[in-house]
Amino acid sequence: MSLKERFTKALRKKADRGFSGYPVATMAFYGPDDKVATKVAVGVVLAEDEEPAFLERWFSESQDVRNDHAVNEQILKFIRARAVKTVAMADRIIGCPHEEGVDYPEGSTCPQCPFWATRDRWSGEVVR
Repeated sequence: MSLKERFTKALRKKADRGFSGYPVATMAFYGPDDKVATKVAVGVVLAEDEEPAFLERWFSESQDVRNDHAVNEQILKFIRARAVKTVAMADRIIGCPHEEGVDYPEGSTCPQCPFWATRDRWSGEVVR
């Protein structure tokens, strides 16, 4: 394992530990399809039944963010700075990296990511 890979491995290891208390960091991956993640969003929830107190997003056009060691280093620094005890990480890409109401109109599908227009974001299965 190279020095760069240690950040990716550290994040996965922390996620594999399961619930260890609050604060909890949630990691969600997004991409134009279910193969390549170009965005990761990390939210930090300080206590049960609360909204995220901190939210950051990272993007990569050159490689999958799940394997981008520079991005994973930044994420690890972000969660360590907030004394995160638990990391909950999605095991798949869960949707389009563009934001409804920001990158395209509310209530419509993303014109840049037709792959997700007919798919359930949690299962990846075609729904219509």
